[in-house]
Amino acid sequence: MKLGHKLFALALAGAVSLGTAAQAQEMKFFRIGTGSAGGTYFPIGGLIANALSNPPGARPCDKGGSCGVPDLVAIAVSTNASVANVNAIQAGQLEAGLSGAATIFESYNGVGKFEGNKKDKIRVIANLFPEDMHLVLPKGGSLASLEALKGKRVGIAQAGSGTQVAVLRILERYGIARDGIDAAELNNTQSAQRIADGQLDAYFYAMGTPSAALIQLGSTKGFELYKFTVAEQEAINKIIPFYVESKISAGTYEGVNYDVPTIAVNGQLVTSADQPDDLIYEITKALWNKNTRKLLDNGHSKGKVIRLETALKGVLTPLHPGAERFYKEQGLLK
Repeated sequence: MKLGHKLFALALAGAVSLGTAAQAQEMKFFRIGTGSAGGTYFPIGGLIANALSNPPGARPCDKGGSCGVPDLVAIAVSTNASVANVNAIQAGQLEAGLSGAATIFESYNGVGKFEGNKKDKIRVIANLFPEDMHLVLPKGGSLASLEALKGKRVGIAQAGSGTQVAVLRILERYGIARDGIDAAELNNTQSAQRIADGQLDAYFYAMGTPSAALIQLGSTKGFELYKFTVAEQEAINKIIPFYVESKISAGTYEGVNYDVPTIAVNGQLVTSADQPDDLIYEITKALWNKNTRKLLDNGHSKGKVIRLETALKGVLTPLHPGAERFYKEQGLLK
């Protein structure tokens, strides 16, 4: 059974155990698509799901209990990340999900990978955190330039991920067609394992730092990170405007004791236009509750940069009306 299905089953079992069948029927499940367990979307999605949930029978917020949405059970579901999440939201298979800003914009507008396949139901709840592009190399490995990837065994992230969409465009910019490398469609955990086993020469993955899979790799086999040149950062920004200059600081990962110039795209929380305005208003309100601040700060290092003041940063796709109402009340929108 997939992890996401296990979580759903556990939540359902917990719901039934809370009390009567009537109580269970009153509950509303809210599935949040995340990513692979070894990336950043899954743990961040779990923290958000925890913050939004407030099942029947839970202790009230003002008495030290949940400050989530009454009768809501939010569930973090492991998926293939950005592209898979917007597709599932459009199809009504998920209520919400985490996705990169580039994927969100292109899916809503039906451009790029989504040419002729517009996801017009996609709406934004909040901007969350920057996702840094990691180009991971074996310990002691080096790469003269991005062009040097030609002919090598390269992880390009899993199908249905925003990372893969960006990586293929980056490789194309540097004269490398997909069949010009030995491409491996793998999630972050699988890719890190292949690096450890000597089965990959390099792999790309855009994610918040630090990554659980890379923490483990750093403590065992070790690894290196490719430092993007200024020219490469600028060239990539021209073809993918959502990817901007960024840096992975020295010491973020064990053994990587140097700053890593890279590129990054913002990860955002999205939902469907079909979701009720009042529900998304309450969800947005719960996301920015002061008790949620504690969960985010203590739950993951990337949680600390999820701030109300940057909730609308880089949002180029329409907000859900429920979220828009909340931000207007907070004075962030006129």
